[in-house]
Amino acid sequence: MTVKPDWLRVKAPQWERVGNVKGILQDLALNTVCEEASCPNIGECFNAGTATFLIMGPACTRACPYCDIDFEKKPQALDPTEPLRLGEAVRRMGLNHVVITSVNRDDLLDGGASQFVRCIEETRKLSPNTTIEVLIPDLCGNWDALETILSAAPEVMNHNTETIPRLYKRVRPQGDYQRSLELLKRTREIAPWAYTKSGIMVGLGETDEEVRQVMAGLRAVDCDILTIGQYLQPTQKHLGVQDFITPEQFDQWREAGEAMGFLQVVSSPLTRSSYHAAEVRRLMAEYPRPRPQTVEAAIRKN
Repeated sequence: MTVKPDWLRVKAPQWERVGNVKGILQDLALNTVCEEASCPNIGECFNAGTATFLIMGPACTRACPYCDIDFEKKPQALDPTEPLRLGEAVRRMGLNHVVITSVNRDDLLDGGASQFVRCIEETRKLSPNTTIEVLIPDLCGNWDALETILSAAPEVMNHNTETIPRLYKRVRPQGDYQRSLELLKRTREIAPWAYTKSGIMVGLGETDEEVRQVMAGLRAVDCDILTIGQYLQPTQKHLGVQDFITPEQFDQWREAGEAMGFLQVVSSPLTRSSYHAAEVRRLMAEYPRPRPQTVEAAIRKN
């Protein structure tokens, strides 16, 4: 068995603050990717008073062997009250920036795009000053559904490539690397004011050169923000860790990404897609991209 190195040790959180966040989530019956995907940063994020909301779940229609989200349960019909409950949680938690993600809902014609829109709208009603980041699935290549989400004008559109192309068949068998790049490319074309973001896991057997090739591919579609983090095996039934990547290597990838032109690279062993996501507000101030007054008209024009 591969022994977890010291740099992956997580500090114990202040449980009184964690309990406050958990109380709000339980009161409003909301799911988080922090809990459902066994994120190692849950203590830190809950302690900081934040969480990444998981909508349309917790059951997923895909069985990715790296992910701890349940795929054995049958997905339920969409709950029309979920967007309002999510918006209320954002208001109670006083979030400046919120990340909204979802399970894969390949059973829905639009992949759940309409639910994303309703969640964005309700959040804006209750917390008009909160910036919104959506971390979306690939929508099975339904670009009309992508346009639907973009019509709600989230400030950040995040979609993870997850791994290198060579490992897709083993790591992400129902995904498609080129389709993920196309989603990010189309986002830039449809909504040039949005900040695009993607993330990859390492430690699954990829090489340094393969990671850099993915980074270059993301820059080729003008992706703004990149996250790179260590894959950790949730349970014995999931894919095993092949390598524990050193902090020095993560620093090298960060430096390489910055040299490639990413506006922001978050690269460390414990980095996850939404880790310290609120830092994007600093990036927005430094590289402002004003949205058009009429977003839908601008999308149609593009």
